[in-house]
Amino acid sequence: MRERLLFSFVLIVVAYTIVPWVVTRIFAIGVFRRGKVSNQVALTFDDGPDPVYTPLLLDLLRKHEAKATFFVLGSKAERQAGLIERIHKEGHQIGIHNYSHMSNWFQFPWNVRRKQADRSAEIVASITGAKPVYYRPPWGILNLFDLITLKPYKVVLWSVMPKDWRSRIGKTKLKIRLMNGIKEGSVVLLHDSGETFGADRDAPAHMLNALDEVLASMRQRGLKPVRVDELMHASTEHRLGMFKRMLFNVWMAWERCFVKLFRLKAVDRSDPLLKLRVREYLGKQPILLPDGEQIRKGDLVAEMHLDNYTLFKLGLDARSSVQLATQLIRRTRTLMPEISKLLLTDPLYQNVKGLYGITMIHRGSKQLGFTVFDLPEGLFARATRIYLKFLLYVVHPNGKKRLKEKTDLLEPKIVAISKNELKIRYIA
Repeated sequence: MRERLLFSFVLIVVAYTIVPWVVTRIFAIGVFRRGKVSNQVALTFDDGPDPVYTPLLLDLLRKHEAKATFFVLGSKAERQAGLIERIHKEGHQIGIHNYSHMSNWFQFPWNVRRKQADRSAEIVASITGAKPVYYRPPWGILNLFDLITLKPYKVVLWSVMPKDWRSRIGKTKLKIRLMNGIKEGSVVLLHDSGETFGADRDAPAHMLNALDEVLASMRQRGLKPVRVDELMHASTEHRLGMFKRMLFNVWMAWERCFVKLFRLKAVDRSDPLLKLRVREYLGKQPILLPDGEQIRKGDLVAEMHLDNYTLFKLGLDARSSVQLATQLIRRTRTLMPEISKLLLTDPLYQNVKGLYGITMIHRGSKQLGFTVFDLPEGLFARATRIYLKFLLYVVHPNGKKRLKEKTDLLEPKIVAISKNELKIRYIA
């Protein structure tokens, strides 16, 4: 009996603590920890406001014309209302870091929401007139129920953590860690107070000295420090609902595995829209192309694959499916000469008979020289139809609505063009 109780207790503890840690820290489900913007970085500061270091930090940010996000403790915000007001007036974002710096693992979920997050948000709102909606838990730790009870808030973690809360790291090492870690879209975790458990009181002084040089370096690299909400808004997948975002993240992880597993290669590294791989044509029926070329079972073809993240971004910004198709045709047209060059000069493609693909986005492909064929009925056609419709639902921002409209246009088709036709159209 005692062993059963102990086992049950362990299961409850694991479910309450470890499961949400894996879900959020490893798979980033329900949280934001990195953007997808080419020239933006979000600097975030926890544990303040501090009467000594926060004013110095604000002066430094103003010097470099940088914006940042401050995840403040409600208890400190109460005592430092003037600093909260200054942070707000200078255009920085204020988020919540609980009322006290206590781990969510050691609290009941209703306490986290009411006594920590809501209480702190109300304190900030009473000072600035704007209620914070962004939340970062102390140590980045959530309990099992936080993703439900904290739903009114957007949970923000990080992608760069240089461990600046220790004095012994010093300015030089901290600067190196930041410069090596900061990439496009990074969310950087720093601290403008050294008064919390495990931190050194004078650690923010080293952070400020390092950050001065790092901000100058970021400007030279073309990286713009922005608020988290700006980075999140520009990061397209975070305009989706939580379920769609989770599904999208899982699918993108699968796509990265697929690209590596089947060794797909981008036609142009600067434009990842199209990827290719050499494979045998497996269709039972031969493909007869207008120039007389035939692709039979066992013949080598260069199989095309659309990059689904690029497709997603195009779809998010397109006002209609017609505009999306137009953009795809234009982008593909610019890549066709490079595809032709690869097929005609690269030894890897020496024996391929042509370019081949299966897609539901085939409108306008004839303009590029492709011939469009019906997919022969059978198990493969049915499976392909289901797969591509599910893919459209995942990567198209309005996928659910799109699947209900003009379903006759959502039929997968074979598109193909011979190597010789590519030469005539795009090399001559």
